[in-house]
Amino acid sequence: MRNNGNGRIQLSGSSRIIIELKEEIQRIARSDAKVLVTGESGVGKELVANAVHAESPRRGRAFIAVNCAGLPETLLESELFGHVKGSFTGAYRDKPGKLESADQGTIFLDEIGEMTMRMQGLLLRFMETGELQKVGADATEGRVDVRVIAATNRSLRDMVAQGTFREDLFYRLNVIHLTVPPLRDRREDIPQLVEHFVERFTRSNGYLVKAVSPEAVKILTDYAWPGNVRELENVIERCVVTGRSEVISPDDLPMEVRMHNNVGVRPKRERRRTVADDLFKRLMEDRESFWNVVYPLYMQREITRGNVRDLVRKGLEEARGNYKIVARLFNMEQRDYKRFLNFLRKHDCQLPFKEYR
Repeated sequence: MRNNGNGRIQLSGSSRIIIELKEEIQRIARSDAKVLVTGESGVGKELVANAVHAESPRRGRAFIAVNCAGLPETLLESELFGHVKGSFTGAYRDKPGKLESADQGTIFLDEIGEMTMRMQGLLLRFMETGELQKVGADATEGRVDVRVIAATNRSLRDMVAQGTFREDLFYRLNVIHLTVPPLRDRREDIPQLVEHFVERFTRSNGYLVKAVSPEAVKILTDYAWPGNVRELENVIERCVVTGRSEVISPDDLPMEVRMHNNVGVRPKRERRRTVADDLFKRLMEDRESFWNVVYPLYMQREITRGNVRDLVRKGLEEARGNYKIVARLFNMEQRDYKRFLNFLRKHDCQLPFKEYR
């Protein structure tokens, strides 16, 4: 996805299936109808939601994304609806929720299938009335006008049949249905995506890498990408960060990509996203800093030591055991490296690096 300079979002790719998706987005963006975006993990459902917003009359207003799987139920309720002072331990002041902040704009509810039945009921009531009731408030506090776009990698119809997702909420959300194809179904887009990610990761950061060799592009195109665009993006970033020459060669690619046999390939079995997954996404994709995202949540006891250790583990996997690269991936200044290590040691979050090399 890229910004074309006039505020509009363009999805990367020129395959027939992506062109059809772009055309569908342009057709439905002009309305305020609710949208359900489905597809495997890592295909870019949030990018599609962002593109719908960018093409809509609401594009001058806020686009706010909330991961419904990344927070416990009580925190998710506060995140969406806000809370009043004294409503729970740590609620030292009134706080507006994401729905209120998205007034006149768009809210994107990622992994909607992970919502508890109680939260589904609260969301349904909001969608029917537009009224907000903050956690701890005795009554509603006005209405907001928000376009709702939801996404899931699960079959909500199956969940309705199993009794784990409300049928009335499903029909409220499923006014317009967009399906994002897996990367293996649009392989002709892979060279363009590779070029896009290399340009993005090498822009103004002094990395040595400038391009990818044709042989490496061929290997990347033939690989099945069970993790879809997110996996491709992570592979290119790893190659750029660890690259020792201007051109990425086949030897620079991860072993699982070089040695993979496409015969009988199936996508990875979907798993429930964790808090660490959500934090890692914010650091790697949204380019937020560890000190602005992870540190305050941990110090306020909203995430656990285990969450931080899981996050560090994911960083070490990407950086092949190099803590300096982890700090860079987590968007820290070079001078913050020692501070980062001291934090990890102090809170028993530092992991042995050798097993990741």
